[in-house]
Amino acid sequence: MDRALVVAALGIALLLAGCASGPRSGRDGAPSHPPANVARVPDAEPRIEAIRSSGGTSKPYTVLGRSYAPIADDRPFRESGLASWYGSKFHAQSTASGEPYDMYAMTAAHKTLPLPSYVRVRNPANGREAIVRVNDRGPFHDDRVIDLSYAAAAKLDLLRGVAPVEIERITNEDIRTGAWRRPDNGTALADAAPSRVAPRGEALPFAEQSVAVPAAITTPVVAAPRAEVSELPAMTPLAAAPLPTAAPLAATSSAAEPPPGLATAGFWIQLGAFSQLDGALAFRQKVARGMPDLAPVLNVFSESNTHRVQAGPYASRDVARGTAEQVRNGLQLVPMVVERR
Repeated sequence: MDRALVVAALGIALLLAGCASGPRSGRDGAPSHPPANVARVPDAEPRIEAIRSSGGTSKPYTVLGRSYAPIADDRPFRESGLASWYGSKFHAQSTASGEPYDMYAMTAAHKTLPLPSYVRVRNPANGREAIVRVNDRGPFHDDRVIDLSYAAAAKLDLLRGVAPVEIERITNEDIRTGAWRRPDNGTALADAAPSRVAPRGEALPFAEQSVAVPAAITTPVVAAPRAEVSELPAMTPLAAAPLPTAAPLAATSSAAEPPPGLATAGFWIQLGAFSQLDGALAFRQKVARGMPDLAPVLNVFSESNTHRVQAGPYASRDVARGTAEQVRNGLQLVPMVVERR
C-alpha cells in the first residue's frame, strides 16, 4: 500500500493514503508479528477536543491538483464509500495533526473532518462497527473516504483490502450529551467475536454506490429463534406515513419468503448482518415489533457464515430508499439498499 508524503497549503506534512487492494511486497502492510488480540483493541473513547475555526489543520489545502476545505465546526457528518488502511511502513511517523501514527491505535485519516474528531465506522458486509479518532489527512483517491489504522481495519475485518464502509461523525454535542453511547458499547447489529474471514460485501451503502448482488446466492431462513440472545435496544413503532408496499413474492400466506435457495430480484433494505443465526432471528423479531408494517416483508438470508436481515423486494431504488429513511428515523438504525439481479 502506497502513501506519499505531501506538503499542502496548510504548511504541514500530509500523508497520502494510496492504499491498494491489499499489502504489497516491499511496501506498506501488516506488521511481521501482529498481536494475537489486535482485532479486540478497544474503541477510541470520544472526548471533547477543541476545533480550530481557521488556520492550521482547518486551513484549505490542495493535494494532487485537488483542493479540500476542512470542516471547522461541530456539524453532523455521514458518508459512504470505500475504506483502505495503512500499516507498518508509517508506524511512528508524523501525521497531519503532528501526532505520531500508531498502527495499533484506533485512529483514521479523512480528507476534511476536523483534526482531531471521532467517527463511528461500520462495515456493512458483516455489521461490525468501530469508533476511531481522526488525526490524519487522506486517503487521496477519488473512490475512498477513509484510511484506517491497522488495528481499526482488523477490528472491522477489512485487512483483505479496500471495502465499502459507512462513517458517521460523533460530534462534540453527541459527546457532551452522551448520545454517542449505545447499550452494546457501539457494536450494534454485530456479534461480539470477530470472524476469521471477512465476508466480501455485496451490500450497498445507504444513498451511495450501487453493488449488484446475484439473486441466487442466498438461502432464506424462516425458523424461529431457539436460543437466548442479549437484549437489543428497545424499538418504538414509527408513527408516520404508511410504509411503501414491497412487491409480492408468492401467492402464499408467507409472502415475504422467497423460494428456497433464491432471493427475488429487486431492491431490498438491509437492516443488519450477523455471524450467528440466533442473533439475526432475534433482531428480525425486534424490528417486526418496532415496525409492524415492515414485518410481512422481513427475511433472514444466510450465506456462508453471515446472516442478513433484509426487507423487500421493492419496485425501485427510490421506494426502497424512502422506506429505509423511515426505518432510520423510526428505529434509529442505519439501513442500506441492496439491489439483487
